[in-house]
Amino acid sequence: MSDILGQGIQDAIHGILSDYGKGRSIDKLDVFRQPDRHMVTELTQKLFRIIFPGFFRDRSYRVYHVENSLSLAVEDIGYLLNKQIAVALRYNLQLDESDEGIDERSEYITLEFLKRIPGIREFIETDVQATLDGDPAAYSEDEIISSYPGIHAITVHRLAHELHGLGVPVLPRIMSEYAHSRTGIDIHPGANIGKFFFIDHGTGIVIGETTTIGAHVKIYQGVTLGALSTKGGRHLRSLKRHPTIEDHVTIYSGASILGGNTVIGKGAVIGGNAFITKSVAPFTQISVKNQELHYDRKKNVVNKTDFEEDGAWFYMI
Repeated sequence: MSDILGQGIQDAIHGILSDYGKGRSIDKLDVFRQPDRHMVTELTQKLFRIIFPGFFRDRSYRVYHVENSLSLAVEDIGYLLNKQIAVALRYNLQLDESDEGIDERSEYITLEFLKRIPGIREFIETDVQATLDGDPAAYSEDEIISSYPGIHAITVHRLAHELHGLGVPVLPRIMSEYAHSRTGIDIHPGANIGKFFFIDHGTGIVIGETTTIGAHVKIYQGVTLGALSTKGGRHLRSLKRHPTIEDHVTIYSGASILGGNTVIGKGAVIGGNAFITKSVAPFTQISVKNQELHYDRKKNVVNKTDFEEDGAWFYMI
């Protein structure tokens, strides 16, 4: 390395280290006081071992008795999760508790979360069943659990949602973004989702924080359940900004449903590419009028009569 380059690198290091002293939110240097994203992702993967025993093997445990292996996994999850929750609670600057109080609350939350896992699994079982019932390309529950991105995203959401409800900051969002990066499905951990939830294909789905989804709801790729406006920024954080989807609703690909006052009534069907900002009555079918297709060769012109203009055309894949 030449003297010029070596001195230049030293000057650059000095400039970067000096830049860390400005007291901004991006200048924190104590990594041990921040949640460990890698560890939270690893915990999420370990939780899949508990949710779906037999489907996701953890090579860390070489115990041949299945119950013993799962017991070790739960203990490991409890220990690691407790540490991350404690870090996250201290990370919340609005918290005014002693270290001892935070440690006790972290232990309570960890134990409460572990106790809720059987209930979480009950919901996930209905999601698997809804996928099997709703997708003609699905041949078995095993195939769905092992490979379907929708089930992966829903499972992570149901785990993150419980932690969110228990008041854990940061960690649920790290979990949801892990699922987002794996599947292209973005579900905020605050969203309330009922049983028998079916996501088909999934890529590009966005479900906002204050969304409420009932039971037996089916959603296809590219759907947005979002806010009508975010101009108010943080002033809107305590308000319901995202829609309510009632039971037995189907939302086809590319549809956008926006607004906290927007309610999609029970049994409604929302067609592909629909843009909705007002409530829809129960059992209503919404569809976008078919576009006309034209080709540059006269012999290839597609006539309007080639398409049936009825409410059953929903751009389904």
